Amino acid sequence: MLQALRANSLFDGVDLQALARQVDTPFYAYSASAIRQRIGALQSAMQGLDTRLCFAVKANSNLAVLQLMAQCGTGADIVSIGEFRRALRAGIPADRMVFSGVGKTHDEIAETLMAGVWKFNVESYDELQLLQRIASEQSITAHAAVRINPDVDAGTHEKISTGKSENKFGVSIDEARTWFAGHADFPNVRLDGLHAHIGSQILSVAPFRLALQRVAAFWRELVAAGHNLASIDVGGGLGVCYRSGVDQPVPTEDYAAVIRAAFADFDGVLVLEPGRWLVAEAGVLMTRVIRVKPGAGRQFLVVDAAMNDLQRPALYDAWHEIVPLHDEVRPTTCYDVVGPVCETGDTFAVDRAMPACVSGDLLMIAGVGAYGASMASTYNSRPLTAEVLLDNGRYAVVRRRQSFEEMVAGEQLPHAWHTA
Repeated sequence: MLQALRANSLFDGVDLQALARQVDTPFYAYSASAIRQRIGALQSAMQGLDTRLCFAVKANSNLAVLQLMAQCGTGADIVSIGEFRRALRAGIPADRMVFSGVGKTHDEIAETLMAGVWKFNVESYDELQLLQRIASEQSITAHAAVRINPDVDAGTHEKISTGKSENKFGVSIDEARTWFAGHADFPNVRLDGLHAHIGSQILSVAPFRLALQRVAAFWRELVAAGHNLASIDVGGGLGVCYRSGVDQPVPTEDYAAVIRAAFADFDGVLVLEPGRWLVAEAGVLMTRVIRVKPGAGRQFLVVDAAMNDLQRPALYDAWHEIVPLHDEVRPTTCYDVVGPVCETGDTFAVDRAMPACVSGDLLMIAGVGAYGASMASTYNSRPLTAEVLLDNGRYAVVRRRQSFEEMVAGEQLPHAWHTA
């Protein structure tokens, strides 16, 4: 994709330079074709297995993206009532959703259970007790998968590692064993699944293999003890290429082979929770140069996008390719690419070599379709940016830029005072 864009500014058949003259920067643009291709590739790799893809909504929660997932038959992995309502509104039925997360509240469980969510990925004994109580009150049988923590180092950034014993997610296999042994104490909860997710942006097949071997061993132990499982959720975590020539993502065929080897004789549903892998490389953030500011020993390229629009570089020191969309060849210059927010952390790149830029130039920040707009904020009172969906030469604005009035709509001056 990047090489093609260096030759021209077409993305999913849409000229990004022309688009940026119609939609003010900064804005996100997503390729529907690229997302469909990723879904198809994963479905093909899993052919012959009884699988269910549940897109991790937290990666990109735009309604148009979720509708695209629904049209491709993909379910949803949700972690909040807001994500549940978004997915439902976009056309993903509740019975194709799994509800994950360590902090599910009473009201969230009650609403999603009544709506018919397919599976709850239970992460603590307290949550299991709460699920039983609510299901009993509703006279419903809740289906639950126990999220186990396989204590596997995914080899990824510490802030997106979820499968080590010191992480907050899941329970030990020893604890999960006691839950299954005491399942009679939870007559309204059917413990009929296992779940494991060890982290995100994983670029080696080895952590997947080790984690799934441990899950498979526990599944076989449960079967021997008389417990039948309807589903095993292998989570997500497939990494993507953020940095050309450096990141080497796991081929989908290799990933599928690990799953096949671990669960060759499993006769239930295998659940996959892809998020980043489906959408990251399908998204770009378009931004313009405000000015070039000389500094002591370095040059700052100040752009109109900021850390409130894209948090990943500030939060994870994440690398994103930055491509100037110039019409002519220019000499290479090194810049610190920064935004206008009053934080030194508002930096997209340090000492980055790229063609020389001037005020008004259009830049493309690549690989932002996941955890870009979904993590955005209005810090510095900067309204949320627009999002645009591209599809084979056409485009549609799928979230308009937030106005100032919309940004402050929920605020009010203290005209009425009360005593608690």
